[in-house]
Amino acid sequence: MIFVDKRIGVIAIIVEDENSIQNVNSILSDYSDLNVGRMGVPYKEKNVKVISIIVDGTNDKIGAMTGKLGRLNGVIVKSALTKK
Repeated sequence: MIFVDKRIGVIAIIVEDENSIQNVNSILSDYSDLNVGRMGVPYKEKNVKVISIIVDGTNDKIGAMTGKLGRLNGVIVKSALTKK
C-alpha cells in the first residue's frame, strides 16, 4: 500500500489584472479534483477579484496549481496548508 500525504488547505487569490481572469479560471478547472469549495467576490470599489478555495490534495499537486497561478500577470496567491 502506497501512502499519499494529502493536505487540506485554503488558497487565497487576488486578481488585479482583468486580463488574467480567464487564465485563472482555466487553471482552477485543470485542478478541479483538488477543489473542495470555492468563493469568488468581485470587489468593484478596488477593481480586484478575490477568490478563496478550500483544497484537499498532495503538497506537490497543490504547489503545482499555486505556482501556475502565481506566474500570471496581476495575480497574487497565498496558501495555508495543514501539516499532516
